[in-house]
Amino acid sequence: MSEKPECLWLTTNPSLQSFDQPLLQHLSQHLRIGQWTYYQSADEPCSLEIALELLHDYLTNNDSPSIREASPLDNPGGNRKIHLIGHGTGGLLGLLYAARYPEKVKSLTLLGVGVHPALNWHAHYYVLRQLLPCSRYQVLTQMVHTLLGQQSQGTAQAIVSLLERDLDTSISPHSLYKRASLPPVRVSVPLLVCGSQNDPIVDSQQIVGWKSHLKKSDRIWLAPQGYHFFHYFYPQEVGRVILQFWKGTFTPLLIPSCVSEA
Repeated sequence: MSEKPECLWLTTNPSLQSFDQPLLQHLSQHLRIGQWTYYQSADEPCSLEIALELLHDYLTNNDSPSIREASPLDNPGGNRKIHLIGHGTGGLLGLLYAARYPEKVKSLTLLGVGVHPALNWHAHYYVLRQLLPCSRYQVLTQMVHTLLGQQSQGTAQAIVSLLERDLDTSISPHSLYKRASLPPVRVSVPLLVCGSQNDPIVDSQQIVGWKSHLKKSDRIWLAPQGYHFFHYFYPQEVGRVILQFWKGTFTPLLIPSCVSEA
């Protein structure tokens, strides 16, 4: 039996990867899944292009040092394709990669990535920093509730520390001086876009906005709640939809509730 992963989870910053673990653990019970993580220091320039090149080198040669995976991906070159999945900026990276190298990608799953794919929590944070006479810590504390709902004071403080690290080392294209924007990106590979109905960062209209760009093989799915990290709160429901999509058994274009479907 081959030990090569069937799916690769893309992480553009390890600071927030703990929110991905419940879904990764659920998916790993059903198929082999690897995790590709891009590491960047605070002194390095933010560059999606560099991350794209490293990801392509890895999928072509399996020689990137920035990989942590559940199973080895030996010699993934040639005609072998792999499912890509990512949340937020990780999803954006997967989207850009699938558009550039469709021959490498079996399917693409985006979590919390709207039809304007550069929109993420960093963009919201920098808007608040410009509008509110508040410190970085105060704005990030507010962002905790925006991203994850009401949290205890101790939990909120711990999450603020994670968000601070993510701001300092993420390859997100936004900054205090400039917020980037990208038009919708079309891909030729099968696409699943998932979001949450109560996500104030990438709201349901951003997710449903994908409909005019979808192919027959593509699907949209909305969780009824879960905020921006809905896959952390509902890993089994999100995992079930992803597995159905990969198996070709997920037929509705838009499901308004992850709970109501049997």
